[in-house]
Amino acid sequence: MRIAICDDDSLELGRITSFIEAYRHERSLSLAYKSFQSATELISHAEKGAFSLILLDIMMPGINGMEAAKEIRAIDVGVKIVFLTSSPEFAVESYTVKAYDYILKPVHKDKLFSVLDAVIADEQMPLDGLTVKTQKGMVRILFSKLAFVEIINKKLYFHMADGNVHEVNSSLAAFEEKLLARSEFVKAHRSYIVNMFHISMLGTKELVTDTGKTIPISRTLYGNVKEAYMKHLFLEKGVE
Repeated sequence: MRIAICDDDSLELGRITSFIEAYRHERSLSLAYKSFQSATELISHAEKGAFSLILLDIMMPGINGMEAAKEIRAIDVGVKIVFLTSSPEFAVESYTVKAYDYILKPVHKDKLFSVLDAVIADEQMPLDGLTVKTQKGMVRILFSKLAFVEIINKKLYFHMADGNVHEVNSSLAAFEEKLLARSEFVKAHRSYIVNMFHISMLGTKELVTDTGKTIPISRTLYGNVKEAYMKHLFLEKGVE
């Protein structure tokens, strides 16, 4: 899940990002976040599918949070917007942009965790995984736990982050569209699709996953892999 946090108050922004970092570690989730100190900056990054959740302060100079939400909603109808506000009076207006929730400031850890838990629960739907037929039976594969997919001699192997491997009699093409529709997956080679949350090193000719597997990068695909991974790191690390 990718989260944007937008608040012009640097102290409050720092508190919220520290809470999210704590949440990520306590829940052991593949979660990326990026902070912004102006609505204008947020809007410039808010392309469709860029974020799953936006924590958005309402009272900001220039473009306020409510105006920003309207612009963002025109770009991305699916992103969840949670307003940060010092007063509940904006609760009614927030429904005009289909806000998911609102949190009163100063933001408290327990309230933020509660909202994040609810968002995560909503995200845990069938679309967040695949059900595949293996020799042992039907297996549910969660995207967040999938490190990479490999095709060898017409056998497809789903390599999980915990080291488990599921063998399927299928082609890579049968799953390629569904995997690459998600922003965390990238095709590195005609035989590999990789989850960028599980890349530990990216070189010019190969990458290494956190399972220890070295995966070749096709020369024709390297530019796309590099661009996708740099964008992924930008969000995951919250680079300013």
